[in-house]
Amino acid sequence: MEFETLGDATGGPPLRLDWQRFSYAGKFVMTNAGKGVFRAGEPGDGEFDESVVAAVAFNEDRTGDRTVWLRYVTVRQDRRGEGLGARLCERVSDELLDSYDRVKIAVNNPFAYEALYKAGFGFTGERTGIAELVLERPHDTDATAYRAGLARYRERDLSGAERSFLDGRSEPPDER
Repeated sequence: MEFETLGDATGGPPLRLDWQRFSYAGKFVMTNAGKGVFRAGEPGDGEFDESVVAAVAFNEDRTGDRTVWLRYVTVRQDRRGEGLGARLCERVSDELLDSYDRVKIAVNNPFAYEALYKAGFGFTGERTGIAELVLERPHDTDATAYRAGLARYRERDLSGAERSFLDGRSEPPDER
């Protein structure tokens, strides 16, 4: 699998993903964000880029404080559960941290929260959107912040799978 960056945090080319195989597919045709992708094979010249197995869009923070936001993460339906989204976020943020001080992402479920923690992101204590917790790299490795994020999720009306997932967690997982 190959990693590729398309554009930068100020913009990039459109990326056409099959809306039946990718969540948020329409968000990747925008040109005001860069994209990071994992590819399996060559792009080809069909309607959709069939080589992409995972993608993340990113752009500069509007405040201009040397921060980049990862905006949308998507993994092809047949490749979900392999950790590709978190690995892609880690890879893209490694690259972005060469030029920026911080990389942030907002997550809305405990599964993404833990996966991104393993990829080097940590809870900032901030919330954004309707119910998203803000994580960032680099971060303080204090377990108190990790537990605070778990506590925020536990306050919510959760699915059985989310509740079961959280029941077994109190300490940060090991980072990769």
